[in-house]
Parts: sequence; structure tokens; C-alpha cells
Amino acid sequence: MELSLFLEYGWVLVILIILEGLLSADNALVLAIMAKHLPEEQRKKAINIGLLMAFIFRIGAIFIISFLYNVWQVQAIGAAYLIFIAVRHLLKRNGKEKAKKGKSYRMTVAQIALADIAFAVDSILAAVALVVDLPDTAMGNIGGMDGAKFIVIVIGAVAGLIVIRFAAGFFVKLLTKRPSLEKAAMLLVGWVGVKLLMHTLAHPAVNIVSQAFVEGGVWKTIFWSVMLLIALGGWFLSKEKTDETN
Repeated sequence: MELSLFLEYGWVLVILIILEGLLSADNALVLAIMAKHLPEEQRKKAINIGLLMAFIFRIGAIFIISFLYNVWQVQAIGAAYLIFIAVRHLLKRNGKEKAKKGKSYRMTVAQIALADIAFAVDSILAAVALVVDLPDTAMGNIGGMDGAKFIVIVIGAVAGLIVIRFAAGFFVKLLTKRPSLEKAAMLLVGWVGVKLLMHTLAHPAVNIVSQAFVEGGVWKTIFWSVMLLIALGGWFLSKEKTDETN
């Protein structure tokens, strides 16, 4: 590979790793919320299974991206599901919150799988959009895609999974230490659902919202600003568990 081509691919890879890190933070938060109620041993297993499924779905999505791109319903289902669990949690009375403790391990893993599918589509579509204009190389094709582009996307996906692995554990510890922070976390989950909904509405087959707007700086600024405001508001309004038990 020529030096100029190598540098071009390297620069895109750096941008992709950063992008995957940001997208994976959403995934990690949702995973942590869903697994938090489980006993510690089952929680670790659920998170590890969630990571494995996230990897499988992301790699699978690379191979069948031309098909998934036309199935906007996948993102629509993911968006509806995230908004639903956020609204259901926020409307639930405090006295009924412990009912979620009875949610089975298998049901939790199934919910994580559904969320992972939606995030995989979102993540890989963003990655493909980033590498599609790179020049082809002499590496041949993998899964109908230039080999070098495929490898760049896989590296980005793996980087995203590393972020999920550490971020999910951090979010679980944070929510355990500050249980009242969970409401803010669920607001974040709902807002992530809104992001997926916007991408669905901007899909060419739906075309209700301008794709240029969803992919532009204005919407991204709005999205991350609201994320930051919810996170900061939740943090300052929450109390540590030790404070509540004294």
C-alpha cells in the first residue's frame, strides 16, 4: 500500500475509532441499565454475552450491510423499544420499582440482544458511510467490500466493543453507588432511542426528516448537548447510597 493511501486509511481509522467510542457509550449505558438488577455473577455473564452478541451483530452487519441499509424497520424497532423501556421506567411508581428484580436472566439477555441489534445497525451504517469514499486497494474483496475497508471497519468495531466492556462496568458501579441516578440514566436511554428514531425518519425509504440534518452538525450538537445536560442534572440531583442509608 502506498504511503499516501496508508495515511488516508490511517486518518479515517482514527476518526472511526473515536466515532465508534461515542456510539458505543450509548450501547454500554443501555447494557448496564438492563443488567443492573441481576445478581453480580449473572450480571457479569449477561454483560459478557451482550458483548459477544454485539461483536457478532456488528461483524454480521458488515457482511450484509447492503441488505440492512434497506431494512429501516430494524432501527425503528430498536428506537421504539428504547423509548418504551425509558417511559415505562419513569412512569412506574417507586413502590413498584422492585418488581423488576424478578425479571429473569434469560429475559434480560434477550432484551440486551434486541438493543445490540439496533446499535449494530446504527454503528456499522455510520462506519460504512465514513469509509465508502476511500479508494479501493489491491487486497481484494471481503463480504462484497474492499478488503482494506473491511479491516478498517472491523478494527473500529473492536474498538467500540472495548469501550462497551469498560464503560458498561463503570456505569453499573455508578448506578449501584447512586441508585437515584437511574432516572437520569433512563432519560438518557430514551434520548438515545430518539436518536435512533431520527435516523429512521431520515432513511431514504421513509424520508420524513432530512438526512442532511440528521448527519449534520446542528443535530449532533443538539443530541450531545442534551446528553450532557441530562447527565449533569442527574449527577447533581442524585445522592450516594451511603447518604440514604445513614
